[in-house]
Amino acid sequence: MKIAISGKGGVGKTLVAGIIARLFAKEGFDVLAIDNDSAMNLSYTLGIEDEVKSKIVPISEMKTMIEERTSVKGAGTGVYNINPEVSDIPDRFKVTGPDNLQLLVLGGIEEPASGCLCPENALIRTLLFNLFVKRNEVIVVDFEAGLEHLGRGTAKGIDVMLVVTEPSQKSLDLCSKIIDLSKKLGVVNIFLIANKLFDDSQLSTINDRIKNWEIPLYHSIPFDLEIGKADLKGISPLDYNNKSEAIQSIRRLYDKLKKLKIELFDL
Repeated sequence: MKIAISGKGGVGKTLVAGIIARLFAKEGFDVLAIDNDSAMNLSYTLGIEDEVKSKIVPISEMKTMIEERTSVKGAGTGVYNINPEVSDIPDRFKVTGPDNLQLLVLGGIEEPASGCLCPENALIRTLLFNLFVKRNEVIVVDFEAGLEHLGRGTAKGIDVMLVVTEPSQKSLDLCSKIIDLSKKLGVVNIFLIANKLFDDSQLSTINDRIKNWEIPLYHSIPFDLEIGKADLKGISPLDYNNKSEAIQSIRRLYDKLKKLKIELFDL
């Protein structure tokens, strides 16, 4: 099962991605978590040890390897291979975390023209395609905030797209665009997740705002001070307080996804 998490920056994508990945791993699934966000904070949510974390080099920063994989012999400057060999990269550079889950940090492309097909982007897009289509683990990807990560190569093979919003119009507007683009790219299972909800009035407002969308609200997660406390201490929220309201809510989301996995693949 290949699960992608999208949304505006700061809405809690990484929290949802990390906890879902940990819960799959705790139940014995082979899990590969992918950090494709330029903030690269997934390792904290997963609970990767500091010693391991300090040695991680994002794939997007491996300039020598990127040049080797994308260069075209005899070609001039600006010419590169848009379909480089990447099948060995996940197993070479992934690290092991709690519950035997694996983490691969891709990082984001932070050049001014990040939307262009630069060598770094070409390699990461090809790598994401390889991960989604050619591997058998449960893949959980914390995507770059916004829309630029979505393309035909990266969307192909996604089984579930979780689009995370917070209770704000800006966040909902971007989610609407992500949902529309995901549909156009052929993603079938698209689910809207509301995070950081203070009360039922916010939930009611969101439901009213999306009443004309084809994608209803799939799940909601309450605002939880325990998440911030865990972040301040640098501890995975699952390890800091696994009984907190937000964690319990994400467990219920995980149960829904596990049931969907059975319906899609195991029946």
